[in-house]
Amino acid sequence: MELKRVVVTGMGAITPLGNNLSDYWQSLIHGVSGAADITRFDTTHFKTKFACEVKNFDPFSFLEKKEVKRYDRFSQFALAISDEAISHAGLNDENINKERVGVIWCSGIGGVESFQEEVLRYAAENKIPRFNPFFIPRMIMDIAAGHISIRNGYRGLNFSVVSACASSTNALIDAFNYIRLGKANIIVTGGAEAAITPGGVGGFNALTALSTR
Repeated sequence: MELKRVVVTGMGAITPLGNNLSDYWQSLIHGVSGAADITRFDTTHFKTKFACEVKNFDPFSFLEKKEVKRYDRFSQFALAISDEAISHAGLNDENINKERVGVIWCSGIGGVESFQEEVLRYAAENKIPRFNPFFIPRMIMDIAAGHISIRNGYRGLNFSVVSACASSTNALIDAFNYIRLGKANIIVTGGAEAAITPGGVGGFNALTALSTR
């Protein structure tokens, strides 16, 4: 079997160094640090008080209000990144076969913020099960891949991979192999994480996996 040639045609970025590919690259080559004091929650009782947060991210600039409420932060990142990558690649309805466009998108943890919010609400309301109907769809790891496909009408292969901190690399390798084997013409691939939460930071502190300096 003849293996197909694989090329990267578009990229996108939401990072602590910039919320688009250009800003990220400029910060990178100028040695800008993405680390700063945590702003997303009170760190008074936490050993680690700093992180590389995404800064000035506005999901309302590209998502409708109802979508923002339905999507966990990691999915919002995924959609912003994929929007930029698809635009950068010049993909549109006229120049692609959507049946042959897939999405392999990963996350190490998924919607940990949504999980934490729902569990805390359950405890605060005397353990009465008034869970948000979007709780599970916000939390599950492969939902970001689904959102990207639905947003763009892609109907090719669609799944998530996870291998802890190597998850994004794993997704890229899988995308490379599926295209090379002729299983898809195009694959939108990458990863997104939004784990700077009390549970995320506290859990990694308990593992002594985060610097406290």
